[in-house]
Amino acid sequence: MPVQRLPLGFVFRSRAKEEKAPTDKTPVELSKQPRDPQAPKGRPTPKRSEAQSQRRSVANTPTTRKEAAKRQREDRRQALNRQRQALATGDERYMPARDKGPVRKFARDWVDSRFNVAEFFLPLAVVILVLSVVRVPAIQSIALLMWLVVIVLIVLDAAFSGFRLKKRLKERFPDQNTRGAVAYALMRSLQMRRLRLPKPQVKRGERP
Repeated sequence: MPVQRLPLGFVFRSRAKEEKAPTDKTPVELSKQPRDPQAPKGRPTPKRSEAQSQRRSVANTPTTRKEAAKRQREDRRQALNRQRQALATGDERYMPARDKGPVRKFARDWVDSRFNVAEFFLPLAVVILVLSVVRVPAIQSIALLMWLVVIVLIVLDAAFSGFRLKKRLKERFPDQNTRGAVAYALMRSLQMRRLRLPKPQVKRGERP
């Protein structure tokens, strides 16, 4: 039978094209395929501010026990400074828990707006002690009488003030818990006005 011969160029050229075709089309097809959003490289690139905050948090993380203790002492010192400034300015955000809330603020303002016998106890106590040292029986008797008068006045003023404040709290805050506010106000009334913390925010005679 006659053998049909094929040109050599046809054999080698067709095979080379068939081998090169997939390699030439593969990058193009892969580049056109959408990236899977769930893939690790498919998540959005973080913003510069977020990346900086993450790097800053990692850099500020203490690596040793000594650094952690130092960081705690620094945080505690800053918290105490903020609390001290809040007690002086009346900013309730950084006040201690016992001074926070509208009920406690009203109790403070109510005490600071009036004269209290108990706030004059320390000056009167100094005067009475000086009189009691004098070795004169009459003066010592007067000093003892003054002790009794001052104590009775403080007790009566505290009872009257507590009753009035309790009534005002019920009228002003009928739906809130006012437990402990009267005792809180009476303890404040025992201190001299300039030594009270938080600092008074109202003048005497000014209604809260």
